[in-house]
Amino acid sequence: MGHECTSLQQTDEGILVGASVNNGGRILERKLHCGLLLGTDGARSTVRELAGISMEGERDLQKLVSVHFLSRDLGRYLSTKRPGMLFFVFNPGAIGVLVAHNLEHGEFVLQIPFYPPQQMFEEFSAKVCEQIIVKLVGWEPADIQVLDIKPWAMHAEVAEKYISCNNRVVLVGDAAHRFPPAGGFGMNTGVQDAHNLAWKLALFLTGVASPSIVQTYESERRPVAIFNTELSVENFKAAMSIPATLGLDPIVANSVHQVINSSLGSIIPRNVQKAVLEGLFSIGRAQVSDYVLNEKNPLGSLRLARLRSILDEGKSLQLQFPAEDLGFCYEEGALVAEYYGEKTQKGVKLEHSKRASREYIPSAKVGSRLPHMQVRALPASSEGVFSTLDLVNRDKLEFVLIIAPLKGSYVIARATLKVADEFKLSAKVCVIWPQGSADVEVEESRSELEPWTNYVDVEEVPRVSGNSWWEMCQVSRKNVILVRPDEHIAWRMESDMVRDADSEVRGVFSQILCLNCHHHV
Repeated sequence: MGHECTSLQQTDEGILVGASVNNGGRILERKLHCGLLLGTDGARSTVRELAGISMEGERDLQKLVSVHFLSRDLGRYLSTKRPGMLFFVFNPGAIGVLVAHNLEHGEFVLQIPFYPPQQMFEEFSAKVCEQIIVKLVGWEPADIQVLDIKPWAMHAEVAEKYISCNNRVVLVGDAAHRFPPAGGFGMNTGVQDAHNLAWKLALFLTGVASPSIVQTYESERRPVAIFNTELSVENFKAAMSIPATLGLDPIVANSVHQVINSSLGSIIPRNVQKAVLEGLFSIGRAQVSDYVLNEKNPLGSLRLARLRSILDEGKSLQLQFPAEDLGFCYEEGALVAEYYGEKTQKGVKLEHSKRASREYIPSAKVGSRLPHMQVRALPASSEGVFSTLDLVNRDKLEFVLIIAPLKGSYVIARATLKVADEFKLSAKVCVIWPQGSADVEVEESRSELEPWTNYVDVEEVPRVSGNSWWEMCQVSRKNVILVRPDEHIAWRMESDMVRDADSEVRGVFSQILCLNCHHHV
């Protein structure tokens, strides 16, 4: 902690990092040698810049000022009168988005659009920000305390590559992608990045996997980030349909700003430009005054009707994306891809990008997240009911092979446990039995899997709909499903399609661990 990365240099063994550290007011320079450098240093990543990795996409969708403030008075009012988390405020005095971080303690962050160079960040003093808060709230809370004021720019960009310097520098989280904050994609995508990378690094650093496994982090995660960027931009634009309907179109505001910059910028002093811009904006904000926006005014009535229809049809800002948060699928990487002729995964992806609050549909397709179903350990234990996702060990890196109690599947299970041992990997087998299976039947697993003991028998606890595990996964019981330590499916195969189980499983693990891959630079 307290170290700032100032330089990086590739060496034969890794990366030499220059860092400055504040030691009681004295800045000391240090050199640190590391095998891997993970750039998890946020949207303005120094590591990304020093590695010479550029960003691709749309820049400066909007410039904003972020005001972190406290007001228990406002918190109390909102708790009782208008409870909520996100408040989009459009009134003749000001426009802003208020994020309630904690209503009980009265902690808020206000986002205000601003337009440099006519409006400069330095002009947003604590006093000016307090005045804007009062205008937005519509009355004066007694105890506004401004804690912090920062400028930021909204971008929709993804790094051109996630890995650089001969697999030694890796970007993770906001350092690799910057989205509009519409839909929580930044946080979710960043957490997924770390989840994807952690097990691969562990297997690479212990010498179990080839260094090329690090490349699969980029081939799996970068397409998801590109897809989520497009979706968050769509969602941001949908949110802007509300002010546009009210006569406050942000596109028009940005165009007005561009016209002033290009035509008046060189001839008129900045303070006059500022007066022109703010004059036009205040005329614009008059569109939401009670004078215009009422049922008796034909224009106001039309706008209110349009607004109702946008809200009723759910066409504004969306906050839940179950299909995208849980249903994303890796196409190529540390997995054995499936090929289904004409309808490739890309075709599925294009359907995905049509903006709609779609349901998450569980799938056992290779690359997708292991579906959740309630199961119970057999023979009955005190453990009670748990999720199939809990079959994946949280405390150690372990692959899980899920099978039905069928002869052919047990053969592959034995081969998996044997080959995992050869590869110095931890693996376990999970046998999913139909609901109501007797303990006597379950004994079969012991005799079939001897001498191996790293297996677990569970029975399905289906939902009311009554689908079995295999029906929910949309595959037959003959399938075996290999799950990676990050809960994504690495391989799936019908057991009766396998001729030589040992050799098949050896090929599968070699592919996942990239042992046959060429080492990319």
